[in-house]
Amino acid sequence: MNDRPLLIDREDQTAIVTINRHAQRNSLSFEMWEAFPGYIKELDSDPSVRVIVLTGAGDKAFASGADISEFTSKRTGRDAAALYHRVVEETMSSIEKAGKPVIAMVNGFALGGGCELAIACDLRIASESASFGIPSARLGVVISFSDTKRLVDLVGAAVAKEMLMTGRRLSAREALAVGLVNQVVPDESLRQATLNMAAKIAANAPFSVASAKAMVDHCCHDADLSSVGSAEADRPLRCYETEDFREGVHAFLEKRPPRFTGQ
Repeated sequence: MNDRPLLIDREDQTAIVTINRHAQRNSLSFEMWEAFPGYIKELDSDPSVRVIVLTGAGDKAFASGADISEFTSKRTGRDAAALYHRVVEETMSSIEKAGKPVIAMVNGFALGGGCELAIACDLRIASESASFGIPSARLGVVISFSDTKRLVDLVGAAVAKEMLMTGRRLSAREALAVGLVNQVVPDESLRQATLNMAAKIAANAPFSVASAKAMVDHCCHDADLSSVGSAEADRPLRCYETEDFREGVHAFLEKRPPRFTGQ
C-alpha cells in the first residue's frame, strides 16, 4: 500500500479517494484536513470524472475522525481550536459544494469526524460490519453547528440528540433504519455495490445530476424557496438547452441507452 495519507484511484468515470492511514485507523491529521478540499476541487473540475467516492484503507475503518494525538498541540485554546474547526469545515463544505455527487463507501467504523465526513457526502453505502458514532461528549468536545445540522437533516432531532449525548455507536442496520445510510451490503460486496451505484449516476446526464444535488441541498439548508437565486431557479429550464436533453429524448425514442457527454 502506498504510504501517502490520501490516495486517488480511477474506475471508469469514478474517482476514489482513500484515507490511507491504516495503522492509525484512518484518522485524519491536521495536514490531511488541509489537503482534502484541494483533492475534491481538482476532481470536481476534471471533466473525465462524474462521481467521487470516499473510503478508508483496509476493512476495519472508514475513518476514525480527527487524530486525537494532535489535540494537545493543535487545539490548545480558543484560537487554535477555531483554526482547526475552520480547516475541518472547509473539507466538509468542499464535499457539499462539489457539483458532482460524492458517495461515502463506509468499510468498518466511521467515528467522530469520520462520521461527520460520511454525513457530508451525498450518499452513503455501508458494509454490514460498519458502525457510526460521534463520541464527542466523551472527549469534552462540541461539534460545529454545521456538522450538527447535517446530522439532524439526515436522522432527525431525537436520534441526533441520542447519538451526541450518549456517544454510542449505531450498527449499519440501525444507521439504515434511521436514514443515516442509503444501503447496507455484505462486506465482500461493498466495493462493487458502490461502483455500481456510481456507474448508474455516471451514465445519466451530468447537468441533471448536478442540478438534483444543488436543488435538494438547497431544500435541506433553507426551506424558504423564496431565497433561491435566479440561476438556480432556472435550472429546470436550462436543461432544455443542453445536448444531453436532446440525446436523452432521441435515445428514449430509439430504444437505446443514452450517450451523455455533459454538453
